[in-house]
Amino acid sequence: MAGLQELRFPEEKPLLRGQDAAELPGTCSPVGGTRRTKDEHDIETPYGLLHVVIRGSPKGNRPAILTYHDVGLNHKLCFNTFFNFEDMQEITKHFVVCHVDAPGQQVGASQFPQGYQFPSMEQLAAMLPSVVQHFGFKYVIGIGVGAGAYVLAKFALIFPDLVEGLVLMNIDPNGKGWIDWAATKLSGLTSTLPDTVLTHLFSQEELVSNTELVQSYRQQIGNVVNQANLQLFWNMYNSRRDLDINRPGTVPNAKTLRCPVMLVVGDNAPAEDGVVECNSKLDPTTTTFLKMADSGGLPQVTQPGKLTEAFKYFLQGMGYIESRKVELAHLSLLSGVLSKSKEGQKLDLWQFVATTPLPSASMTRLARSRTASLTSASSVDGSRPQACTHSESSEGLGQVNHTMEVSC
Repeated sequence: MAGLQELRFPEEKPLLRGQDAAELPGTCSPVGGTRRTKDEHDIETPYGLLHVVIRGSPKGNRPAILTYHDVGLNHKLCFNTFFNFEDMQEITKHFVVCHVDAPGQQVGASQFPQGYQFPSMEQLAAMLPSVVQHFGFKYVIGIGVGAGAYVLAKFALIFPDLVEGLVLMNIDPNGKGWIDWAATKLSGLTSTLPDTVLTHLFSQEELVSNTELVQSYRQQIGNVVNQANLQLFWNMYNSRRDLDINRPGTVPNAKTLRCPVMLVVGDNAPAEDGVVECNSKLDPTTTTFLKMADSGGLPQVTQPGKLTEAFKYFLQGMGYIESRKVELAHLSLLSGVLSKSKEGQKLDLWQFVATTPLPSASMTRLARSRTASLTSASSVDGSRPQACTHSESSEGLGQVNHTMEVSC
């Protein structure tokens, strides 16, 4: 069982605070394609142009952080709140960030001509190696939401050597069945496109309460994203096939994601069932499942602080976070939470649901240590670290399925 620690970082100036993404200079030089501004690029791929925004510059042999947004959004609408959050400076300080917009979804995109064939989900994944090669990245850590999570998972299946790790939020590994397809078609006839997309992004509870966040996204989806282009992306996402992954050992020659994966979903998100099923199909020794309490369909927007801290743990487990003193958070509560939590009960802060320990050599297993603090392992820039998924303390303990409350 994994003992989750709380990282303490000194406060510094927040990244991008008070600045629009397009106003900041980039320092990564292209080797091909079209440069729109210092940090915006149109990359040529086998299936058309991709709009890419670069933040920062490559750091030694470290991978790039590559993001892919959900349908109905673009990289700004999907990730600005998350990457503008103050603690994300600890991540962007050590990595170059590459934001990818799906074809025609970026701000100010021209409408595709009549008869344009939008790339399939598989083709969207096959466009990404051109981005990696264009900037000279050796490999990437992907962060995807919804449709973007599906694209990045498919990318990792096709090009596993290019992917060091994945954070997949709200991923649905299943294709649409006939009933779902008919419901989507009916919804398209009775609702506007923005309202139809909102049912994918937000829970029914959020939509009924019509929060300020929902109203804001309804307006921005209708005004910022080209509606004709969005319709093409929406149609293609709803025509996706099953991701075709299976947990190793469950079927002969099972295919699954080979890199460390952190699955994220809010406990009140429309994608919850899909993420749970995806978790059941991945290798439990390299997969972490994070269910965020009191969170709806966009945890990266509503709870960026908790997601940032979880991401730091994930990176620390891969050896990419500098050696720092870490503390076990409310350790005395952990064993009590396991026995007191009941099915359906919402925990106060955030729920950490996992079948195995986080893929981390620097995280102490709860069975091994009940001390108040420890020093984590240092990262090395010059070599590609390998994620460790086992420790001496975890051997022989078996797999544990639990819900843990951790203060963050």
